[in-house]
Amino acid sequence: MIRGLPEVVSVRENQIHELHTSRSWDFLGMDYRQPNGLLAKANYGDDIIIGVIDTGITPESPSFADDGYGPPPSKWKGICQVGPSFEAKSCNRKLIGARWYIDDDTLSRMSKNEILSPRDVDGHGTHTASTAGGNIVHNASILGLATGTVRGGAPRARVAMYKTCWSGGGCSTAGQLKAMDDAVHDGVDILSLSIGGPFENQGTLHVVAKGIPVVYSAGNDGPIAQTVENSSPWLLTVAAATMDRSFPVVITLGNNDKFVAQSFVVSGKSTSQFSEIKLFVRDDCNAGNIDNTVKGKIVFCFGTKFDVQLDYYNITKATGEKGGKGVILPQYNTDLLLGDDLLTLPVPFVPVDYEITYRIYQYINGENDGTPKMKISFTRTTIGTEVSAPKVAVFSSRGPSPIYPGVLKPDIAAPGVSILAASPKTTIYEHAPYHFLSGTSMSCPHVSGIIAVLKSLHPQWSPAALKSAIMTTALTYDNYGVPIQANGKLPKIADPFDYGAGFVNPNMATDPGLIYDIDPLDYFKFFNCMAGLGSGDNCTTAKGSLADLNLPSITIPNLRTYQAATRTVTNVGQDNAVYKAFLQPPDGVEMAVKPAVLVFSKEKKVQSFKVTFKVTRRQIQGDYRFGSLAWHDGGDHWVRIPIAVRIVIEDIYSKIS
Repeated sequence: MIRGLPEVVSVRENQIHELHTSRSWDFLGMDYRQPNGLLAKANYGDDIIIGVIDTGITPESPSFADDGYGPPPSKWKGICQVGPSFEAKSCNRKLIGARWYIDDDTLSRMSKNEILSPRDVDGHGTHTASTAGGNIVHNASILGLATGTVRGGAPRARVAMYKTCWSGGGCSTAGQLKAMDDAVHDGVDILSLSIGGPFENQGTLHVVAKGIPVVYSAGNDGPIAQTVENSSPWLLTVAAATMDRSFPVVITLGNNDKFVAQSFVVSGKSTSQFSEIKLFVRDDCNAGNIDNTVKGKIVFCFGTKFDVQLDYYNITKATGEKGGKGVILPQYNTDLLLGDDLLTLPVPFVPVDYEITYRIYQYINGENDGTPKMKISFTRTTIGTEVSAPKVAVFSSRGPSPIYPGVLKPDIAAPGVSILAASPKTTIYEHAPYHFLSGTSMSCPHVSGIIAVLKSLHPQWSPAALKSAIMTTALTYDNYGVPIQANGKLPKIADPFDYGAGFVNPNMATDPGLIYDIDPLDYFKFFNCMAGLGSGDNCTTAKGSLADLNLPSITIPNLRTYQAATRTVTNVGQDNAVYKAFLQPPDGVEMAVKPAVLVFSKEKKVQSFKVTFKVTRRQIQGDYRFGSLAWHDGGDHWVRIPIAVRIVIEDIYSKIS
């Protein structure tokens, strides 16, 4: 039996997991042109090896060309596994390794277009790999949109692809576990997985115990609470957010009223001349009702239920087939809409909010010359401070974790909306080697690239230290200096269940001042597993409270009267430093820290402290409340961790809000 082998941690039924996927790096402050900037100091991540577990890779993409690269790092032990459309020469000094994994179940379900090799058919893996570690490629765009320089977070890093995900077949746990073992053997420095599913992957603890950070996407089931995936405390789990780029189009009515929305309307598809409006009301707005009466007109839908997101793709496709000129539909958010699908439609589709929808309806029913008309402009790309950002994407999965209520998840947010990155030539536009994707799959490799840069600067930092540096320096305010918003059916101020510690801030993460470090052996004190140390059982079962696990966050899901949590910080800044505590207690909770001042010296780099929580308002039980603890040295260092507390006096009143 496999279970009895000494190197086997546990045996579980194979599961099938799902995939989660120019301007973003500038928005993050990682300008590759600055001679004294972060990237230059880190030598652009040179010789850091980023392992990516995904759908494969497109080796001929300019993002993976090896011009100017030397041999792979001497520690590299990986291979270039050949197969159809993927020869040994497909790997090079940039793409230094590639493997593929498949089982009979996946083989029986995968798309007929798939290729049994590391070759990427889906496009997801090429996109994520180039986002994390792709080369600097100038003049990239898709049909003239988002023109600029595309690059990875660590553009001089080496890339290794482990193909475990297949179009139509998903991503099997068995393949992922084997890929992780191979990645550790091969010598990767970071492992990036834009993959999700309902269960935790226990093999990740084995990887982290080897000193390799593992970065995962948080999932795309937001804005619903308790949907966050990949919530094991040793992982870095990434939510998705917008950046300061938009794609505005102008809708002009026949009375010259103008409305601004976002969409992709490119040359050859603009309705720059006025066209008559064809109105569909309520349930009539569906692809089956689009007939020849829409010829030469722009379809406009009104009166649909607010909680129903219309099938814009088939409605627009049908409109084009019947000779229509465009489609205007109500949508409460466009975070997932601004992607390649819009560019495949035969006529423009423009989503608008409900206020604009009502204004257009008013015009149709009285403010026109008898024939209501409108026109739609071309899209223009807008970047900078006129676009408020970041905002947590509506689709980004939210906490708290249903598996680990005592672990705050997600950990961090990063750009994940309309990300332009490399693609196979087989996707959508054969002549466009770069394309848009949105999802936490796109935010995950942003953080993987940042980790590669941090490892270049701090090679001795553990996975927990790197995670701590990213979380404790995160931003909670946008580019206008106001609290970050979380998009949803009802937009709100973001909280730690939306974005963890906040939005990633790479420049500050290089010098966090203090770090919350964790020896991998500490995880075994809190969980019923031994990962690599014997035949363990279930890594998702915690042994007692997780409050004392030295995470850069504190979550107390059941505070009845009083609870304490201990944390330990290590000074990685200047030797002689004094940090004072600044508290923002959750509502209804009295919070204290002892000691309230931490004094560090050359001889004393590690200090511990206790945080206590006491219920003061029993009436607000049942809902999570949020706060923070920050250590400040009087200078540039604010070492902040998020806090989530739920008061539960009587279990019958406990709920998630």
